[in-house]
Order: sequence, then C-alpha cells, then structure tokens
Amino acid sequence: MEYHIEEMISKEKIEARVCELAKQINEDYEGKELHLVIILKGSMFFACELSKRITVPVTMDFISVSSYGDGMVSAGDITVKKELDEDITGKEVLIVEDIVDSGRTLYHLKKLLLARSPKSLRIVTLLDKPERRMSDVQTDYCGFEIPDKFVVGYGLDYAQRYRNLSYIGVVIQD
Repeated sequence: MEYHIEEMISKEKIEARVCELAKQINEDYEGKELHLVIILKGSMFFACELSKRITVPVTMDFISVSSYGDGMVSAGDITVKKELDEDITGKEVLIVEDIVDSGRTLYHLKKLLLARSPKSLRIVTLLDKPERRMSDVQTDYCGFEIPDKFVVGYGLDYAQRYRNLSYIGVVIQD
C-alpha cells in the first residue's frame, strides 16, 4: 500500500493539552496517591509527558493489551500480552491510554482491573474516536476528540512504525 502521513495535531498543541490534563488530574487527586496503569506500547510517550507534570505522589505499572496486530483496523480479539507487576487493590488507579477507538480493548481492560478492587478507576486518553465506539466506555480525561482516521505518532504506530513522531499524523492512502 502506498501512503503518506499528514499532520493532524502539532507537537505544540499536544504539549499544551497534556499540561491542561495534568492540571485537572492534580486537582482531582489532591491529597491522594495516584497509581498509573500505562498501556504498552502506544501510551508510553503520553504517559511520560503526563506523569512529569503530575504533582501528586505517583506510582506506575504497565500492562500490554492488543487488538490490532499489524493492521489498521481492530481485529476485535483482545490479548493480554503483559500483566501488571503490582497489586492494585485499594489504590486510586488511572489507566493511561493512547487512543480509544472501538472501545473493546478498554472495556475488557476496565472490567479486568475493576475485578481487582481498586479504590477508584478512571481513564485518561490522549485521543478519542467516538464515532467508532462499539463498546460503552467513557473516559474521565480526554486530550483530543478526533474523526475516524487512522493516526500515528506520539506513540501510536502502523505496523510498529512512526511511534517516534512528535505530532499526531493521519495515514493517507495514495
């Protein structure tokens, strides 16, 4: 497939929005300790920038959940590739996600984590594609709502490529 990438959201807009999200999270979790559950691999860039701006005490853990493989459309099959290392029982948990698309992956993950009895469980996502939603998943914090386009950059990939772009770009078929 021949394609090119066009910028959708600039590095500067992302940085400004991450600061706004962190400010809101700091206010909501004031006086509490926050445990971030970072979804690998795509959420790493967002999680790093967000966590640097969170001022409440933070701990982190990682989970890897996949539904895309190397394609551009979610296959619908959910696979947990890496489990959490720490118990989340009684913790204020914030799932850090790069993009909410169909919602299937996040729906499955939220159900899995709620069964582990956290004190609270919220979701922050950099990007949200509500028109693609197939599962009822609500985010608590959202960076940007975007149209139904396949995007890369800032951690998001196409067949493991383009994660290192400092902006969000749209993959355009030529």
